[in-house]
Amino acid sequence: MSTIDWTEGRVPPSDLELLDSAPESIGIDLGEVRRYRQRRVREEMETHGVDALILSDAVNIRYATGTRNMQIFSSRNAPSRYLLLTQDRSILFEFTGSEHLADGYDTVDEVRPSMTASFCAAGPGIVGREVAWANSMAQLIGDLLGSHATVGLERMNAGAAIALAATGLTMVDAQQAVERARSIKSPEEVKCIKASLRATEVAVGKLRDAIKPGITETELWSIMFQSVIAQNGDYCETRLLNSGHRSNPWFQETSNHVIEANTLIALDTDVVGCHGYYSDFSRTFHAGPDQPTDEQRLLYRTAHEQVEHNIAIIEPGLTFSEYADRAWDIPDEFHAHRYYLSAHGNGMTGEYPYLYHRSDFANSGYHGVIVPGMTLCVESFIGRENGPGGVKLEQQVLVTETGVEVLSEFPYEDHLLRI
Repeated sequence: MSTIDWTEGRVPPSDLELLDSAPESIGIDLGEVRRYRQRRVREEMETHGVDALILSDAVNIRYATGTRNMQIFSSRNAPSRYLLLTQDRSILFEFTGSEHLADGYDTVDEVRPSMTASFCAAGPGIVGREVAWANSMAQLIGDLLGSHATVGLERMNAGAAIALAATGLTMVDAQQAVERARSIKSPEEVKCIKASLRATEVAVGKLRDAIKPGITETELWSIMFQSVIAQNGDYCETRLLNSGHRSNPWFQETSNHVIEANTLIALDTDVVGCHGYYSDFSRTFHAGPDQPTDEQRLLYRTAHEQVEHNIAIIEPGLTFSEYADRAWDIPDEFHAHRYYLSAHGNGMTGEYPYLYHRSDFANSGYHGVIVPGMTLCVESFIGRENGPGGVKLEQQVLVTETGVEVLSEFPYEDHLLRI
């Protein structure tokens, strides 16, 4: 267990600040991180026969280049900021007036102003704007690769995608190449993940210290969010802090519900944190002032057993179906409210692969192999059907050559683990 003080933490510098400072002073070479990630994308493009990618997902653009700009805005207003990536060229189409944000990035060969092809931008002229966007992209791709290129596309509005397909290019989905690229982390990426986790753990420590009956869920959750932002994290991807009866079933968004005495408070961080890396661990706390009940301790110990068992079976070379076969058996009384998967990949967001429970593998699972360099989040939710509360626990781990390294260091609650 780390000796970190969960209430105090150093504010990590941003990517751009590190361009003008000494990255080795904090032990992360962000230039190498960016170059490795771009190589990974290009390797998977070659493997899957994709000549060019048009990336509009802000996280994938950041993965492939390191550049960041209005990630949430640009992801829901696509195409307004996008990347054309081939084996030889990386051309970033940046949002109007933001071209300077890519200065200094050796993973970007050229910056051009984007053409925003959305109804908000074009109004009734949207069809003409989409056709103009598609024709200009097709012309550029033709100049670079010829007229028979295979182009991977993602998260584009329907009209723009249809217009691009009409230009005669061969269109494929970009997701497989990008997700497989992202699934294998370099040692420098792991340092970024750890930096993001340490900052989020500081934030969760502040949240834990603020727990008291009478505070609302949103007030409590905002303490973590404020600390994440103050430490140069990006945003929280979900709103998953629930208390008392609102913690079961899971996936009830944080509300103004007042936390009551002696209830459980379940949290899933889901933080896109420092350097854009996802800090994803879950903890459940007790509001006090009395000691937890026997039932609350039973739920907590059961969730803890599931997480620890499933971490212990992970090893390189294990297939996804073998993992499902060896995974912890969910008792019948908790099966209806089980978490929807057993573990998932993790990097700059939640990502490939998804690992499913044995009971769900036939309908939801797919084949693949756990390999070194994957980072996984091992999940548990334990709550009885119609029960008054539930427990959410989750650990983030790195698959190594010999097994796993647990990356998330925030402690479990000893008073909930005791029999």
